[in-house]
Amino acid sequence: METQAFFTPEEKKEFFTKYRALLRSLYTCLEKEDISKMKSLMKQIVAQECYGRDKNGINGLLRNVDTALIASVEMGLRRTSVLALLLYRPVYKQVIDIGKVQELFGEEVVVMIQRLLRTSDLYARNTAINSENFHHLLFSFAEDVRVILLMIADRLCLMRLGKRLSEDDRVRLATEAAYLYAPLAHRMGLYGIKSELEDLSLKYLDRKQFDFIKQKLNETKRSRDAYIARFIAPIKEKLEQAGFKFEIKGRTKSIHSINNKLKKQKVDFEHIYDLFAIRIVLDTPLEKERSDCWQVYSIVTDMYQPNPNRLKDWISIPKSNGYESLHITVMGPDNKWVEVQIRTKRMDEIAEKGLAAHWRYKGIKAEKGLDEFMNTVRAALENKDANPLDLMKDFRMDLYKDEIYVFTPTGELIKLAKGATVLDFAFAIHSQLGCKCVSAKVNGKNASIKQELHNGDSVSVITSPQQSPKRDWLNFVVTSKARVRIKQALREEATQMVDFAKEMLQRRFKNRKIELEEAPLMRYIKKKGYKTVTDFYLDIAQEKLELNDVIEEYLESIHKENEPSEASIRSAEEYVTTTEAAEIATSKDVLVIDKNLTGIEYTLAKCCNPIYGDEVFGFVSTHGIKIHRMDCPNAQEMFSRFGYRIIRAKWSGKGENGYIVTLRVVGRDDIAIVTNITSVIGKEAGISLRSLNINSVDGLFQGNFTVLVKDTASLNQLIKKINTVKGVKQVERLNT
Repeated sequence: METQAFFTPEEKKEFFTKYRALLRSLYTCLEKEDISKMKSLMKQIVAQECYGRDKNGINGLLRNVDTALIASVEMGLRRTSVLALLLYRPVYKQVIDIGKVQELFGEEVVVMIQRLLRTSDLYARNTAINSENFHHLLFSFAEDVRVILLMIADRLCLMRLGKRLSEDDRVRLATEAAYLYAPLAHRMGLYGIKSELEDLSLKYLDRKQFDFIKQKLNETKRSRDAYIARFIAPIKEKLEQAGFKFEIKGRTKSIHSINNKLKKQKVDFEHIYDLFAIRIVLDTPLEKERSDCWQVYSIVTDMYQPNPNRLKDWISIPKSNGYESLHITVMGPDNKWVEVQIRTKRMDEIAEKGLAAHWRYKGIKAEKGLDEFMNTVRAALENKDANPLDLMKDFRMDLYKDEIYVFTPTGELIKLAKGATVLDFAFAIHSQLGCKCVSAKVNGKNASIKQELHNGDSVSVITSPQQSPKRDWLNFVVTSKARVRIKQALREEATQMVDFAKEMLQRRFKNRKIELEEAPLMRYIKKKGYKTVTDFYLDIAQEKLELNDVIEEYLESIHKENEPSEASIRSAEEYVTTTEAAEIATSKDVLVIDKNLTGIEYTLAKCCNPIYGDEVFGFVSTHGIKIHRMDCPNAQEMFSRFGYRIIRAKWSGKGENGYIVTLRVVGRDDIAIVTNITSVIGKEAGISLRSLNINSVDGLFQGNFTVLVKDTASLNQLIKKINTVKGVKQVERLNT
């Protein structure tokens, strides 16, 4: 195979090493002459260089083999998926004819390639998941779940190559992975891949925090390993005495998971007790799996005191994505809580490789949870007029949620997202049952449709033919299936109401012998303050607008339009206020926009109030460039949906007037504490208190202190000092 023109010597060696590893992983599932056929095609592919280098210099063919290895080795995908992955681009570039592929590898590989071709975004690197292509992605997902798995593999491959990407590409890719692909990997049961995607996303989006946690983990590794060994030793001895074949390993929790705990619990790293989990993996026959796991549970809890509130039994009732394991938390040596996971080798493989491993053991038809998930996707796609943004939010909603298990009156088990209500349950049974649901009986007692359900509840739905979905239902349902069906019903009802209102208005105009002109009507509707014509007609249908008043106002607006204009007279409404001087850097550039551009007008976004020292980016909006913090609550959505509007920004100097920041302080309800806080602020050089607002309840006060600061360094110093004030329990910087 002549590869010198395409590969460097190092890349050539790397390619053949990885290609051989790929063939070894697929050896048991390949057909007799697949290897020789692929070798012949590979010569043709390399010769015509259909896999070029991208703008970052990444070799396309090497990247493709890396993705195939992830799909095969780490996900367990077999012949059809991997061959389709390797041949997708040559077919797309017309280097290889699709008919030739069918002749060599069969119809199934061709069908899979065609599905990948319809998802061209699979290889469009760093394509933001925006409203335009999200529908397209969902159609591909609904058609074949393997498309999801291959896309996850592709994104993981790129994330591992992150060092070679430009900073902009890396940030967009990381945001996209955190926003969609990590939750998808979670839903597919790919927990190892999900954790790696999350860790890499944190690394590229908040390197400072990533390095801080990594350093802390390295510093505590020796003591942690010693503790794990001390904890495991007696368990190992007892399991060996009981005759089990097993493996025990201590697993440190992911950096992303630890970061979430730091944020959620608002504690220092040293106060997080569950930094690791112990995993016991049994080598036991299928028929003895459940009993052996519970026997090991008994051995562990005889030795260490369990926390009954932290028992999670996913062996009796597996998760929807096929995950099976027994999780317990026990009190270990030195009075430390330790999580112990008990599972079998089969369960462990499913936990690592997700649904692909599950098929190997059970067959895809047995995957009820997957069927339910894909049915929800298909249901979401049924309505062609669905808002793409709502569709994306509904799709993502169920991906990370924990599950509860409830029962129908006949004893059928229904899995729902944690926090699900009676109405969610009704929609889970059938869409019509949900639409007509008025109440229920939960464990024999009357319950409203809003009542939250809990594990083990028995639910009987009560319906009425007069019932129909209401908009406020969206405020208390938590499952995407319920939200999709409610929105669909509301849209259908709104369409009927709009058609009825249009007909009423036209008839009333006709009765009064007035010609209804479309353009003046649109101007009238806009002047009334309606964002859409639909909202206007809905108000007519709901009798919020009187038709005769509408007609009179319409005629008056036409009359005013036809009056001669007075050039010297302008309505006060036309006066356009300029942005506050403090928001715009005009006298001196303190930010460099998009590489080297200065002198560009911008505003600091009020949703996150960035200050000098914050990691920031620019967003091109309809009102100019807005500067946001990288950890802005809206950042993830902006990067994911509007990646093409993101531009690089960095501080080049401090603003002359300083920056407004609001700190929320919680403490013991004592006026002296507030006095001490204001005193601390007053003593800090270059910081001034602009305003404060205090509320107290149940012996605690909560105060919002608005201060003027120079940069993040002075802000962090101030927060540190306020934290030392006796009686202060919490200090945090508010986004707004």
